[in-house]
Amino acid sequence: MDFVTLTIKVLKILAAFCGSYGIAIVVLTLIMRACLWPFNVSQQRNMRAMQTLQPKLKAIQDRYKSNPQVMQQKMMEFYKEHKFNPMGGCLPLLIQMPIFILLYSSLMSPQFIQIAGDSKFLFINRLDTTLRANAGISNDGKMGVSHSDQFMPGKVAKVYLVDSDEAIDNVKIDNPRKALEVQGEIKPGENLDLKIDLDHLDMKFSQLEKVQKAEITITDISTKENETILFERKDGLLAASIPTIPVNKSLHWDVLALIAIFGLTMWLSQKFMMSMNNKNSQAMDPSQQAIQKSMGTIMPVMILVTFIMIPIPAGVFIYLIVSNIVQIIQTVVVNKQIDAEEAAKKEAVSDIDLANAKNVTKEN
Repeated sequence: MDFVTLTIKVLKILAAFCGSYGIAIVVLTLIMRACLWPFNVSQQRNMRAMQTLQPKLKAIQDRYKSNPQVMQQKMMEFYKEHKFNPMGGCLPLLIQMPIFILLYSSLMSPQFIQIAGDSKFLFINRLDTTLRANAGISNDGKMGVSHSDQFMPGKVAKVYLVDSDEAIDNVKIDNPRKALEVQGEIKPGENLDLKIDLDHLDMKFSQLEKVQKAEITITDISTKENETILFERKDGLLAASIPTIPVNKSLHWDVLALIAIFGLTMWLSQKFMMSMNNKNSQAMDPSQQAIQKSMGTIMPVMILVTFIMIPIPAGVFIYLIVSNIVQIIQTVVVNKQIDAEEAAKKEAVSDIDLANAKNVTKEN
């Protein structure tokens, strides 16, 4: 079982429990964020520690700027002395990226589109739709296509053998992303010719020789339309032809609203993080403050523009939005904990200084 199939099974279980695939994505996000909470806390503590140590680090850099090798050695000694890991803040990002890619792949996969692609959630019409896409009508005997569409078979086929009345169900298709080929150009309004090499069927050689035809569900990646097509054997290939109709991609305002909400929550997350860190801004170099402020503005805009250009399913934006909200809550909670710890340390130091002063007074 691959990770995409596993993710879809987890969503299916959560949806059965929660009653909605949209809520299932929210719950899955909360579970993921709960697992990553310790790593993100460590990241925030690293950022605060970096601000506190920044003046001393700059002093080392200024002192040894003419000797980079010695400067690097002194900085490593400084990190070790203060038990600070300069790469500690990167780990949460490295962990979250595969999760994002996995959820993206799962919601774009034919398996999810077949079982829950048309699921609604709040104001979202389909969890699998992207900003510019046209959801085709599945299983109507014709495929709505445009010139640049791409197609993918499901992971299994129903195979019929020569001289056999019974079909073999759930025959695995190896490497589905590369198994299906379009023969010739895609011309909307004309038949679409498709072919699959028999070698992509996970069957014994003795069975492959007897394959007569196969029923395979084909998904148009662009329109999310599914059609179950009967492929006939032609030499070493399975070939099929299906009528097509032209479709035009349209703008989905529900996905556009999700992108706007994502941009807002990301901006708020950056704003909260910067406002919390500004409490220690006196320890930062002015140039670093300027860079941090600039990054806090530019990064959300860059990511937002990228997500508008890349076709990302609505369900993935639900994950991103919930993740941003959790990040905001975590930033506030963790920074309050750090502030309380620092206040307690200052109070303890003050008590010790006061006690020492009293002892000195008594001795005099």
